[in-house]
Amino acid sequence: SLVPEHFPSPVAYQLPLCQLVNQTISLEKEGCFECHPVETTICSGHCFTKYPIMAIRFSKVYQHVCTYQDIYYKTFELPDCLPGVDPVITYPVALSCRCSRCNMDMSDCTFESLKPDFCMNDIPFYY
Repeated sequence: SLVPEHFPSPVAYQLPLCQLVNQTISLEKEGCFECHPVETTICSGHCFTKYPIMAIRFSKVYQHVCTYQDIYYKTFELPDCLPGVDPVITYPVALSCRCSRCNMDMSDCTFESLKPDFCMNDIPFYY
């Protein structure tokens, strides 16, 4: 017999599947005074995953996340940088996405992370 926990919840069917999404991100660099918003494509969406009902001793469970399949990097030159600071910064542009184990070198796989357009320069700093 089939156990209901093996099926995605009805809410899961309402979530968008893993796909390319246009997103504004903020570019910033230490030694440069302003954040600059740029438009890029990121991977976002839902991936179905299975979780065993009974834990099997010494087994590992990997949950899949929506992550990059193909990617390239664009460069941007930040204005208003201090002398001696390289103003060039690179940022990722997703070309395709897939559901896979999280690669922390390329993705933020935390449960709740900073928004892509978050800017450290926007946080008031008190001396």
